[in-house]
Amino acid sequence: MSAILLLVLRFLMAIALYAFLGWAFYTLWRDLKYQSELLSLQRTPEITLTQGTGDVTSIEKFKQPEVVVGRDTSCDLILEENTVSAEHARLSFHDGRWWVEDLGSRNGTYLNEELLTTAVVLTSGDFLQLGQVVYQIEIGKADSD
Repeated sequence: MSAILLLVLRFLMAIALYAFLGWAFYTLWRDLKYQSELLSLQRTPEITLTQGTGDVTSIEKFKQPEVVVGRDTSCDLILEENTVSAEHARLSFHDGRWWVEDLGSRNGTYLNEELLTTAVVLTSGDFLQLGQVVYQIEIGKADSD
């Protein structure tokens, strides 16, 4: 009887040990992922999209490393314009620069009046046209914290 009890106790201790190790690795992985996302956000320079001139201007600022623009409610920048596709374009920060790419939109994405066929680097002062909507791009400095 004591041999069976001892075997059961060993089995339960092994399960407890593996459960603890699994929990510890999961906690470390989650913390590293959180820290990685936090560092990524800190290094991403703010991108500002300004639409219009004069009294009626719309200014949109983004600090996250990826911005999807379109009519769909899941987009980061929602445009209520019939010439804009549901998911029209993506602005993304990687390799130390902001990039823009068309997502197969119906009316095309233009950068400085040139139709985009591939991802292109953005610079401050560029004009981005999505359907009939035109934005001027300003790229801020990355946080130095």
